[in-house]
Amino acid sequence: MSPQVCIIDYGIGNVGSVKNALQFLGVSTVISSDKKMIQEATHLILPGVGSFGDGMRNLKERNLVDILKEEVIVNKKKILGICLGMQLFASHGFEHGEFEGLDFISGKIIQIDITQSKLRLPHIGWNNVTVVDDKVITKSFEQEPIFYFVHSFHFIPEERSVVAGICTYGHDIVALVESGNIFGTQFHPEKSHVDGLHVLKNFINA
Repeated sequence: MSPQVCIIDYGIGNVGSVKNALQFLGVSTVISSDKKMIQEATHLILPGVGSFGDGMRNLKERNLVDILKEEVIVNKKKILGICLGMQLFASHGFEHGEFEGLDFISGKIIQIDITQSKLRLPHIGWNNVTVVDDKVITKSFEQEPIFYFVHSFHFIPEERSVVAGICTYGHDIVALVESGNIFGTQFHPEKSHVDGLHVLKNFINA
């Protein structure tokens, strides 16, 4: 049975580009916030562009928090968070205040520290990523991949064992996470050409 991916539509994500990338890979995909569609899907993707607080508010307004926790935490359905979507997996976010996250992976979201560098925020552009080879999401890369980033905040997980990839922007930044059935990318795989498609394919085949 081919995977049926449901891209979660919560009004704050680049859902069209993600669907186009999956369709290019030949993956059956829907964009929806409907509970039944989420339950029937074999894989979930939570994209996102914007602030942590807005993301959580939109999930709550669409009554998506409980169904996501049921499917991901209880039923162990595979989920991929992209950019803000990955950040929402954290316990707390500190962007224009303090907000509770989905708490799929213990940790916090804080602003990238550029005080010791001449870099600017947001971090925009292509960056090489050092991958952890024993992770599902990073398997079979023959050379160091490069991905497209757009963000000012980053993930500090409590357990380093969930880190699947690191990039450098003034200091080390978590670029990929993996914890059981939960996967996340700080970059945009749907905008990262061959290497991004490789990550999406790894997720689908996980």
